[in-house]
Amino acid sequence: MKNIIKLISSFIIVVALGSSCKKHVIEYDSVNLGKDKAEFQLHYFVPVATGAANNITRVEINGQLYNNSFAPLVPYNAIPSGNVGLFYTAPAGQTNIKMYRGPNEELVYDQNTTLNPGKQNVFVYDFAKPPVVIDNGYPYEKISTVETGDFAWVKFYNFLYESPGVYTPLKLQYQYQYNTDPGPAATHTNQMSDWLNLGEPVSFGEATDWHKVPVIKHADRIVAQGSERIDYRIRMIGPNGEDLGPLQVRNSSNAMVNYSDWWNATIGRRVHHIFAGYRDATPVSAVRQFFAL
Repeated sequence: MKNIIKLISSFIIVVALGSSCKKHVIEYDSVNLGKDKAEFQLHYFVPVATGAANNITRVEINGQLYNNSFAPLVPYNAIPSGNVGLFYTAPAGQTNIKMYRGPNEELVYDQNTTLNPGKQNVFVYDFAKPPVVIDNGYPYEKISTVETGDFAWVKFYNFLYESPGVYTPLKLQYQYQYNTDPGPAATHTNQMSDWLNLGEPVSFGEATDWHKVPVIKHADRIVAQGSERIDYRIRMIGPNGEDLGPLQVRNSSNAMVNYSDWWNATIGRRVHHIFAGYRDATPVSAVRQFFAL
């Protein structure tokens, strides 16, 4: 009798486990976007003061809700937010974008543009103008190494205003300087390279291609994640390609100074450097980072 009870109990357990497995089947659903789908990230770079009053609390694309006040689009940022590499999708072709501002959801933007198949970055820079659509540069170049890599990638965008209502007429040459000493931390000399051009000069509403920036990490281990400081400056370029000198911008103390900044670059990452704001007014200009990878 005991053996019969054991067999019955075992049978019940097996059946229960089988039923449990059937109820919890994990599926990885995916959808082929097809050649007629646009993928896009929406950037909010109208030169306004930061704060809740200027947050975009509702975004509609072709009459459909894409974002709301639970995760507002703040000035000098982009959606979709959250994890790196997220894109919205919409049918390629004529596209309407509406943006509503503040807690009362005031309609401040209602413009049409054309979205292309594939990945792109859409920049709203003026509430009264259609956005600028810039190709994302995907698929990205891949580099395989035996040890850790030596590069990050940067893409520079020019959305600089001179003053309210006046876009800069300047072509801007973004330049960088990197640390050339690969030695361990204990003996690192911080020897910097010459200033190097990051891509070609770009006019307002334009961007460079993706550009490799050396990341010469100083670490005691050869195989280790690496990040290093990269210094940046901007040169003004004339209509005939002549260098007109360093770009001067107003700082937080209301003094005009040569633009300079630095960011840490991490091996293998891709970062948009978006230059926006007012050159000679407030809110002052700055580069904002947005990670692509």
